[in-house]
Amino acid sequence: MKEEKIIIPANGYLMLFVFLLLFFGGITAIVITKNPWFTFAIVAALFISLGFIMVQPNNSRVLLLFGKYVGSIKKNGLYWTNPLYTKKKISLRASNFDSERLKVNDKLGNPVMISTILVWRVQNTYKAAFDVDNYENFVRVQTDAAVRKLASMYPYDNFADEGLAEDITLRSSVNEVSEALEKEIDERLSIAGIEVLEARIGYLAYAQEIANAMLKRQQATAIVAARHKIVEGAVSMVEMALSELSKKQIIDLDDERKAAMVSNLMVILCGDKDASPIVNAGTLNH
Repeated sequence: MKEEKIIIPANGYLMLFVFLLLFFGGITAIVITKNPWFTFAIVAALFISLGFIMVQPNNSRVLLLFGKYVGSIKKNGLYWTNPLYTKKKISLRASNFDSERLKVNDKLGNPVMISTILVWRVQNTYKAAFDVDNYENFVRVQTDAAVRKLASMYPYDNFADEGLAEDITLRSSVNEVSEALEKEIDERLSIAGIEVLEARIGYLAYAQEIANAMLKRQQATAIVAARHKIVEGAVSMVEMALSELSKKQIIDLDDERKAAMVSNLMVILCGDKDASPIVNAGTLNH
């Protein structure tokens, strides 16, 4: 495969002086001498003007001569080249690409909506100009393909309650997923001489048809986890209460009364509503 060739053409300011000398000198000579042969000086000046190239910062020109690659100009300034050269402009500036929201299936088969934000720039002008048909469209298509592949490699979320616990998920492992996405896109775009500066997930959500069901599932998981912590704390508090009562010898409880006390405390501590106390004005057995 042919590689990029960086060239620095002739100084454009010198050739600009030659152009002005031929053009205005030819006009002046025709007016003074009335000799039509000086018209060739004007024609030569116009031909020379076709070779001027203005390269702005972070831009480049790819030069061709009758289909043959001559080289690339990356240094900014005014230059002059062979007027027969075909000049193709390629920007070297960093570009943003915000992909469309794609509907794909994650590792568990759940449909999700996902998009990516890509920052890229052309690094090799030869590959960008000749190894692919349209490098800007190539970036868009390959980015979408990389996002689809990435989404199929990881689950959207971690469902440890069903034995589907994963170390990396699309929702929680932002850094790991971004690194994997950047690597995947960089490998795909290297054929076009594109350098990936940054790639990250821009939008991520469940598809509309399962969004409500998954929201209820997440809420149920959160409720179960909260209840688990409440029960764990309640058991600890009941154990502490019985231990302190026995330690300080405040009251001597038999097994039946301990069971009743534990039952009442657990109901009060684990209930989702405030308890309504009932004052017993009689004996403990009534």
